Amino acid sequence: MAKILSLDQLLAERERLRQAGSRVVFTNGCFDLIHPGHVNYLQEARRLGDALIVALNSDRSVRELKGERRPILNQDERAVVMAALGCVDYVTIFDEPTPREIITALLPDVLVKGGDWSVDEIVGREEVEAAGGRVSSLPFIEGCSTSDVIERIVSRYGG
Repeated sequence: MAKILSLDQLLAERERLRQAGSRVVFTNGCFDLIHPGHVNYLQEARRLGDALIVALNSDRSVRELKGERRPILNQDERAVVMAALGCVDYVTIFDEPTPREIITALLPDVLVKGGDWSVDEIVGREEVEAAGGRVSSLPFIEGCSTSDVIERIVSRYGG
């Protein structure tokens, strides 16, 4: 899918967008099972600029963050689902413990995370602000998480 890029491809696209004067928004996460909270969040993030880049945690890093039973969908499946969303312009996968390296390389104009992160906790904040960008924490919809979806499935169907 043309929206799914390696870091090198994404860096070239970021430079093209910068030269065109486009405002680039960046977010990251596991995005294991896409639910309405994710969709709302991604649409709000996209409204902050001209292009939205989503960096997905690799399968290995999701397991480190969420436990051995996750992710439900593998990184390639998650990338295809993410790239299918109209509000998402580019998708990449990162394997590091945090997205700091990719954020430092891209230096987006706007760095966004969900409201479960305070601005001062957002990885990459210092780098983005030092480059003249801004950092935003968007509202979190309580009770709307992948863990909640998994819990509903387990409670209804066992497992």
